[in-house]
Amino acid sequence: MEIFQELFYRGFNLLELVGFVTGVLYVVLNIRQNIWCWPVGLVSVLAYLVVFYEVRLYADAGLQVIYVALSIYGWYYWLHGGEAHTQARVIHVTRRQSLTLALVAVAGTAAMGYALAHHTDASLPYWDSATTVGSLVGQWLTSKKILENWLVWIAVDALYVGVYLYKGLYLTTLLFAIFLGLAVMGYFAWKKTL
Repeated sequence: MEIFQELFYRGFNLLELVGFVTGVLYVVLNIRQNIWCWPVGLVSVLAYLVVFYEVRLYADAGLQVIYVALSIYGWYYWLHGGEAHTQARVIHVTRRQSLTLALVAVAGTAAMGYALAHHTDASLPYWDSATTVGSLVGQWLTSKKILENWLVWIAVDALYVGVYLYKGLYLTTLLFAIFLGLAVMGYFAWKKTL
């Protein structure tokens, strides 16, 4: 009840609400492997770009810019990334890709966290960086239609819930709790299509 009172007193941020609704729709469409997930996701990304900048989560704000590019790429790849430029199908991550992405995640988090901690007034610089780099890994895997994207999203969404709750972004906290549940559903839905 206290959370709802806080939302009432603070007032809903309209862009946060737009990001919330289109974000949930994006993931639902993604689970169904519906190509419309990409344009809907772009609306969510642009709304959250502004929201995160306003609360000084600069890594998350910057992530939204990269999401624009990855969404356009994913949109194209899902339509033309398969054999003979047909629709892409769900595949598994390779061992080499897994190792490379793990190294990128650790190094990227350390470097970005250090830069944000020492050169900005960023709030939660290392947590912000870990969720940002993890999201980049997850989004790249999603764009390539790799099943294990959902496992990355499960871990990243769990971290996001803590960060956004701490920052008082209660609607966004709820969104990422929903994303966490949807990521579990997405993993099993995509696994069936292999």
